[in-house]
Amino acid sequence: MNQRLWLGMLTLALTFVVCAQRHVDPRNTNDRIIAVVPLTGSETDADPKCPQYAPWPLTQGPNGILGFVFQPNDDVKSAVVEFVAQNRAAFAAILALRLSRSTKEAATPSQLLKTASNKL
Repeated sequence: MNQRLWLGMLTLALTFVVCAQRHVDPRNTNDRIIAVVPLTGSETDADPKCPQYAPWPLTQGPNGILGFVFQPNDDVKSAVVEFVAQNRAAFAAILALRLSRSTKEAATPSQLLKTASNKL
């Protein structure tokens, strides 16, 4: 019985080693920031409502914001936005805002959202 237990534990340990995650290529790692920003636009096809600082069309160069995802707040005047860029310099305007908080400044995302919503 004891031998089966050790054999099972060894099999389980080897499974974890074999199924470990692969290293991420540095070209695929990006800087990210989560901020609460106002929504802009007049909700027309020519001027859709989107977060401030969210470029449209998206920048293809390495010095701009590559992508964003947002969730509007209940008041539909602001949104919680995750911006993605290859380097931190693209976030200079966002980080200059008094209302924004980066994920590196907060211990957890829930603390970030609570702090940011209290500032509004």
